[in-house]
Amino acid sequence: MSSIMANKNQWSRVNRNQNMYDNHPATEPPTMPPNNGNGGSTGGPQKPKKKKRRWILATILWLLVIGFIGVLAGAAVFVTYANDAPNITASNLASEPSSAIYDSQGNPIWKLSAVERDYANSNEIPKSLKQAVVSIEDRRFYKHNGVDPVRIAGAALANLRGSSLGMQGGSTLTQQLVKLSVFSTSTADQTLKRKAQEAWLALRVEKNFSKDEILTFYMNKVYMGHGVSGMKTAAEYFYGKPLTELSLPQLALLAGMPQSPTNYDPYLKDNSAAKERRNTVLLAMVKYGAITKKEADDAIKVPINDGLQDLTSKTALANTNRKVVDAYVQSTLAEAASLGYDTNKSGLKIYTNMDSNLQQSMYDNANGTAVTFPSADTQIGATMTDPSNGNVVAQIGGRNLKTLQGTNHARLKTRSSGSSIKPLLDYGPAIEYLNWPTYRTVEDKEYKYAGTDKNLSNWDGKFMGNITMRTALTQSRNTPAARTLEDVGGTDAGKFINGIGVPIDHTPGGADAIGITASTEQEAGAFGAIANGGTYYKPTYITKIVTADGSTHNYSVNGQRAMKTSTAFMLTDMMKGVIKPNATASDAIIPGLHQAGKSGLVGYGDDEGMPNQAIKDAWFTGYTKSYALSVWTGYDVPRENYIPWSYQDLPAQFYQRVMSYAMQNKPNTDWTMPDTVTSKVRGNIVEYEVKGAKWSNGGLPSVNSIPQSGATPAEVGNNNSH
Repeated sequence: MSSIMANKNQWSRVNRNQNMYDNHPATEPPTMPPNNGNGGSTGGPQKPKKKKRRWILATILWLLVIGFIGVLAGAAVFVTYANDAPNITASNLASEPSSAIYDSQGNPIWKLSAVERDYANSNEIPKSLKQAVVSIEDRRFYKHNGVDPVRIAGAALANLRGSSLGMQGGSTLTQQLVKLSVFSTSTADQTLKRKAQEAWLALRVEKNFSKDEILTFYMNKVYMGHGVSGMKTAAEYFYGKPLTELSLPQLALLAGMPQSPTNYDPYLKDNSAAKERRNTVLLAMVKYGAITKKEADDAIKVPINDGLQDLTSKTALANTNRKVVDAYVQSTLAEAASLGYDTNKSGLKIYTNMDSNLQQSMYDNANGTAVTFPSADTQIGATMTDPSNGNVVAQIGGRNLKTLQGTNHARLKTRSSGSSIKPLLDYGPAIEYLNWPTYRTVEDKEYKYAGTDKNLSNWDGKFMGNITMRTALTQSRNTPAARTLEDVGGTDAGKFINGIGVPIDHTPGGADAIGITASTEQEAGAFGAIANGGTYYKPTYITKIVTADGSTHNYSVNGQRAMKTSTAFMLTDMMKGVIKPNATASDAIIPGLHQAGKSGLVGYGDDEGMPNQAIKDAWFTGYTKSYALSVWTGYDVPRENYIPWSYQDLPAQFYQRVMSYAMQNKPNTDWTMPDTVTSKVRGNIVEYEVKGAKWSNGGLPSVNSIPQSGATPAEVGNNNSH
């Protein structure tokens, strides 16, 4: 019994020791003999694991060293960037670096501020407005020195939480002022270097100017929408009152607008975003201690449009020259936006390819008496490019403009091109892929669209029988064009026309042969590719953009080979015949000028209730080696108006006036036959074919001359041709 008790006491001591070890993990346990695999001992006590602790300490030390080196490196980078920062002066801070658009000679054509800015002195700005701006934009404005680490941390946290109280951005008001004064506002330019320079300049601004001065600079500089910069100007523009006479809800609306002037525009039909933003400002003012909760609640009840003026009576864009360049500017702004620029921000200088003399000529011919239009409501769209590089040198988007920045008919892609598409979709691919010569026989005979009972006719209701491709194109016969597209096949035809910038979203066939939707911008680019020998350049407006910090960004387009030089030359040679007496665009003749082109008319269907030979869309696209000019005319509501048959040559007449002016000081150079083409005289006409190429006449008899009987300068191409 005593033996048992002794053993029990022994186990109790062991358990107590183990419990002590379990309850004190930081205490090193007693050394136990390791197992040698046979239950025996290795012969001695195990040494403490000091090496592990040394390794941990070494790691910590290395991390500290690496962190210290990282801080030094970061500081060195910051200093390097700061040394390269642009200068910033009181003039930079006080003035608005106005954004403007310039022509090819560097002359300003459009200021991106619609009204002059009235600068507000500090005593003209109510204390409540200053409090509103600080509350919503930078609550710690009076506590930091230009850069706020607390704000940066708060911004990250607010973004994670999805807060909407204006703290999502880490930039202080001072940093925002610096950005508006000397830096680009493009998101593409928000690099580490720019952020470092922005922070450095913000520290300098805080050192040299008082908080009140900085806040005044900011409130005078911010963009408020509608071409208005500065809150004093906005008060006069929106309310017709000085800032000192505005109510609390009106001031809160102004304070909240700079974050997104477009979205928070109170004049929008759906102005709920503006109302929500104003209310957010009011609640921020309560949190800041600027107003009481009751004052905020009372202001929130006020309608968002309270006191707003009727803007229809304002003439902010009164400069008459704006009408001259309206369409070109509209296209330029669209291109700038596609390049990543926010054109509502200050400090952009956008340089374009516009030739102001050609632009004025277009405007004068569209709005003067040199070209006679059927009525005041007849509209026009026209684009002129340089075929050698795709630069758009002039563009007009309408006539008798009542409003600016409205419909730009030059880029409208919803109107049928009529027969002007035939060289691009039918005959161009036939030369490119089938090696057709200019004298290849085509049939002008009765034709039904494949798989239908629908007949296709010509403008005169007659057929010319077997004719050459040259004749079919110059006389704009419809049935040969449809047959040619069939022979080429929709896949190759679609590949060809997409390659010259006239996109078609389906495999072309049937009625596409005599008309698809296109714009004058697209046709000018496509015909320009033919003019320069087969290289397509996308039409482009901008040559360079200089941002507020003085950085220059240059832009140009690279040309893409779209067709063989042989195809381009043979198309040009055939289309020279379009601009001749008894052809379809005789009104485009400029005596002695080497030029080519194609006209197109779109008629109405029998079920549209229009008179016989009424025209829905009239086109002419022509070119020299220096310029390509595409012209469309028609009506915005074609079901209510139409172009009379007697005005079918309206686009050719406009082209003739503008191109005559444009070519005055340009070389009158003819196209040279490439060495891949050879000539043949057939029926007293010089015809061309691809040298050594195999082609088929389709089993049709050869024809040697161009029949002239019945040919008149007119054609209509659409699904229901006359």
